[in-house]
Amino acid sequence: MFRALRRQTESSVAGPLSIDDRPSPNHNARADGARPDIVVLHYTGMESAEAAVGRLVDPDSGVSAHYVLMQDGRVLRLVEEERRAWHAGDSHWGGTDHVNSRSIGIEIVNRGHDFGYEPFPEPQMAALERLLGGLLERWSIPAERVVGHACVAPGRKIDPGEKLDWRRLARGGLSIWVDGARSSPLDQQPEAGRFQRAAARFGYGVPRSGRWDGETRDCWDAFLRRFRPAEVGVPPHVAGVKQLEEMARRWPVRLDAEVAGS
Repeated sequence: MFRALRRQTESSVAGPLSIDDRPSPNHNARADGARPDIVVLHYTGMESAEAAVGRLVDPDSGVSAHYVLMQDGRVLRLVEEERRAWHAGDSHWGGTDHVNSRSIGIEIVNRGHDFGYEPFPEPQMAALERLLGGLLERWSIPAERVVGHACVAPGRKIDPGEKLDWRRLARGGLSIWVDGARSSPLDQQPEAGRFQRAAARFGYGVPRSGRWDGETRDCWDAFLRRFRPAEVGVPPHVAGVKQLEEMARRWPVRLDAEVAGS
């Protein structure tokens, strides 16, 4: 049986959040008057917080984010929420390729897989909860539109990675979660088309080739890192696809036309 975690009526993450401004010049207007309806979580993936922030405010880097969350819970604001920060790159979510124009990007300080990936400390997670709580309320963003960089760019990115506690965020109504059945060595490989249909309906940019090609396996890996983190690297199996199908049923993608009319 699937058990979903939904947004609580009373927020458990209310309260003031201290934010320091560290402006980045790397931003521009959102395309076509778009307003944010997605939040993308990243990790910095650099050896130090100072190096990461330095790059995000460097006018020659061509990258930025709206916020940076330090490990001790401090929050830096680099770009105003109304502006388009340059954080997602070549990406896709929920029927749009304009993720930067439609999103708010949060960089969470963590050295990442290349420099000794480590758990996200409690002060940082608590600050993330408070920051997300405010963002979702201000912009009326539903919890299912809080995603990871790997979700919008499978294969190209793997952050924020399998150690971010998405289930905790879902308990506070800041993301979504469905407990899926365990897989076993006898769990057969599902049809690729079945996975592709569920992934596309949930929001992933995935081909409709009907084959377990490279892009489809990249999408499978992104799904595991977020929703089945103990199984990173495990080949496709029916238990995982059933879990994704349940999420796609509960939270089907909102296409551009639907968003515009809402």
